[in-house]
Amino acid sequence: MCSFSFGSTWLVDKSRIATKIKCASGACDPEKIKWKSNPTRACPKCQHVIDNSDVVQEWPGLPKGVKFDPSDEELMWHLLAKAGLHNLRPHPFVDEFIYTLEEGDGICYTHPQNLPGVKQDGSASHFFHRPIKAYNTGNRKRRKILGEDFGDVRWHKTGRTKPVMLDGVQTGYKKIMVLYMSTVRGGKAEKTNWVMHQYHLGIEEDEKDGQYVISKVSYQQQQVKVGEQNDLNIPENTESTIPKVDPVTPKSVTTEPPRT
Repeated sequence: MCSFSFGSTWLVDKSRIATKIKCASGACDPEKIKWKSNPTRACPKCQHVIDNSDVVQEWPGLPKGVKFDPSDEELMWHLLAKAGLHNLRPHPFVDEFIYTLEEGDGICYTHPQNLPGVKQDGSASHFFHRPIKAYNTGNRKRRKILGEDFGDVRWHKTGRTKPVMLDGVQTGYKKIMVLYMSTVRGGKAEKTNWVMHQYHLGIEEDEKDGQYVISKVSYQQQQVKVGEQNDLNIPENTESTIPKVDPVTPKSVTTEPPRT
């Protein structure tokens, strides 16, 4: 139960709190929300069930700017808890913010625009899922999305695999992938604005088959330009792009003595 100093009281649950947090970041219209739950509470004396049906003023939610935007390290903590490591347990609200995909094909079971809660407004959606092998042999993971009418649609890894540290100890890795798509008629695959950051546990750069990973999926508002530093945090080339110029020896100037 939440109570505020101006006298109004509301019954809220984790679903409503999560929805309000998502709306505070501007991802949805609060006036068009269809609540999936109606929190209730029984009176400790008479056991009468209290709900929000007689509430005159709707809970205002949270100020704009409040959002679920965990860092790489914080996502790794959620992943450790999901795996039950280090005696960690998932937060009671985590399933409202990081949805678990149980489909056999993992996150590749559908186009990212069809994933639960995903929007094309620049906001990010997070998912637990298990990667699967692309083939029966080898360790290559499946990146291709099947069963779509878009043609050849698949995730391509870009940049280097980056280690993620917790308290100075390497705990896992982060990969960045971009969705490429070709038409049904074929042709060269084109880069889309869909981006996925994938996190996995362990000291190996490749995630293990069947082990939970976290993927952060977003639709970039502007197409990323080649060679441009952008929100993807793609590591830059360590070699300098400034052309080398040989130093020029200044010419000595001999002044004539003044005429007498």
